[in-house]
Amino acid sequence: MINYDWEHLLKKFSYKLIEGRREYDRWELTPEIVASKWLGNPSASEEQIVLAETRLGKRFPPSYREFLKVSNGWCNSDWTDLQLWSTEEIEWFSTRNEDWILAWQLDINEVPSVPDDQYFVYGEAQDCIYLRREYLPTALEISSDSGDGDIFLLIPDVVFENGEWEAWHFGNKLPGANRYRSFYELMLKVTEQGSFIY
Repeated sequence: MINYDWEHLLKKFSYKLIEGRREYDRWELTPEIVASKWLGNPSASEEQIVLAETRLGKRFPPSYREFLKVSNGWCNSDWTDLQLWSTEEIEWFSTRNEDWILAWQLDINEVPSVPDDQYFVYGEAQDCIYLRREYLPTALEISSDSGDGDIFLLIPDVVFENGEWEAWHFGNKLPGANRYRSFYELMLKVTEQGSFIY
């Protein structure tokens, strides 16, 4: 089993965000937050995670389960409005975003699906235009909309040998999606950039 060092990663992310907030008047940090250097939520219990999985009919991928055990979602904490949902808020993307999905699938029957040699490319060599729009109806929505058309999704149609689902940073400003081999990999990028949107 892969060791996901969420506690270290999220503390690093918190520190970057707290330091970054000093440049803006929009946010006020309480002395308690500054002292704790923590912007996450309380952890989710195994029972809360299982209840969410039961409600949605799917067991979550390993790195996402481990994230929830450290922080049950993540409140808005940068210049965007994006926040990561708690176990009670996670939902299928199609439940809240039918119109968004339809807009991306208007000509889906006229355009062939992205072939594997273009799709399964990750890192710097990836081109975000190569997404499979047919996966949107079954995507799991794990964040709010950023307020500017960005959202984080997990893709149960793409499951790797280690049990991880593909993770997307999907948005209207992108001609597709930035895709990752796991939620943990996505959050490594987020932490590197010091913001949910990059």
